[in-house]
Amino acid sequence: MKFQVLDIVPHQRHPVTGALVSAAERLHQVVETAVRAEELGYDSFSVGERHAGNFLSSSPATILAAIAVRTTTIRLHTGVTVLSILDPVRVAEDYATVDQLSRGRLEVGIGKGNEVAQYPLFGLDLADQWELLAEKYALLRRLWAGERVSWSGRFRPPLEEVTTLPRPYAGTPRVWHGSATSLTSVELAARWGDPLFSANAIQPRHNYQVLIDHYRRQHTAHGHNPAHQYVGAGAGAGGIFLADTTQEARKQFGPVYEGLTRARNVPGNNSPFRDIDHAIAEGPSLVGSPQQVTDKILSYHQAYGHDLQAFSLPTTLPFQKQLEILERFALEVVPAVRAEAPTTLWEDEDPWARRPRGVGAAEGLVPVPSPAPVTTSIPQERP
Repeated sequence: MKFQVLDIVPHQRHPVTGALVSAAERLHQVVETAVRAEELGYDSFSVGERHAGNFLSSSPATILAAIAVRTTTIRLHTGVTVLSILDPVRVAEDYATVDQLSRGRLEVGIGKGNEVAQYPLFGLDLADQWELLAEKYALLRRLWAGERVSWSGRFRPPLEEVTTLPRPYAGTPRVWHGSATSLTSVELAARWGDPLFSANAIQPRHNYQVLIDHYRRQHTAHGHNPAHQYVGAGAGAGGIFLADTTQEARKQFGPVYEGLTRARNVPGNNSPFRDIDHAIAEGPSLVGSPQQVTDKILSYHQAYGHDLQAFSLPTTLPFQKQLEILERFALEVVPAVRAEAPTTLWEDEDPWARRPRGVGAAEGLVPVPSPAPVTTSIPQERP
C-alpha cells in the first residue's frame, strides 16, 4: 500500500486551550509537513480545496507550488480540486504550472465538493453540480492533451484554437475522482479509466464498499484494464492520533476530537460520530496504538482492496506533536501495512510510474492511456 498525507488546511482554535496560530504560520506548517513527509518516505502529499468554513485552502495550486520547490520526489496531489465551480482553462494553467515546478510529480483529484455553500458563492446552481463536473472534466482533459483546442459546451463560452500554457511536464497528469456519496462520480471515473478516491469519512463502511465495487464493475465494462483499477481511501474527519495504547490515545485525544466535532459547522462536511469512542469503534479515524491503527487500515483494505491510504494530522495540536505523530506512523504503521497489502500503484506495472518525475527526470512526453468518451448527460442525483 502507498500512503498519502492530506491537509485540507483547517484553521481552527485548539478546542481545549483556545490556541490559534496565525494564517501565515498555519500555511508554513503545511509546507514543512510536506518536506518532513518526503524525508520519512511517504508517497504523496495532498492539499484539499475549500471555499466555506474555517479553511485556508481556497488556493491549493499556490500551496502545492510552494511545496514543489521545497521537495524533490514526493508526489503532489489535490484532494480534491472542486472542478465543478472552476474554469477548466484556469485549472489547466494553474496545475500545469505546478506540474512543471515539480518536474512531473503532480496528480490531480477532482470532484464536485461536499459543501453546498460554494455554489452560490461562485454564482452556480447546485442542481447542475454533476453536469458541471462532467463537462468541465472533458474540457480539462482536451486542454491538457492537445493544442489549438476548439470547443463548445453548456456552461462556458466556446473556445477557438486555444493552447493553454504552460503545457504539462510530461503528458496529461493522472486524475483521481473523489467519491463520497454518489454513483455519479464513480461512473465518471470508470468511463475515463481513471482511479477512484473514496472519502471513507461520514458513512458506514458498507456504503463506501458499494461505491467501490460499482466502480470496479463499470471500469471493466468500459473496457479498461482491471489491473489499473486503483483505489484510494481517506481516514475520516477525525484524523490520526497514536499513543502506546488505545486507552491512552483516547484519553489524550478525546477532548480535542469531541471539541472539534462540536465546533465544526460546515454544511456537508460534518462528522456523524458523536464522541471519540464512537469514532474509534465505528468510524475511519486512525486513533489508537500503532497495532490497532495497523489492524484498522488492513480491515478497510480487506473490504475495499485499496492501494492508497490517506490520513490527516490533527492540526490544532502543537506542530511538534503533529510531526511526532507523522514520524511514529511512518516507523510503526506504514511498514506493517505495506508488508500485508502490496500494490502495483506507482510501480513498474503502473503506466503512470513511467511518467518522468522528480528533479533531473528526463524531459519529454510519455504515452498515457486513451480515455473512453464521456458525455455530459449524466443522471442527476441528490447532493
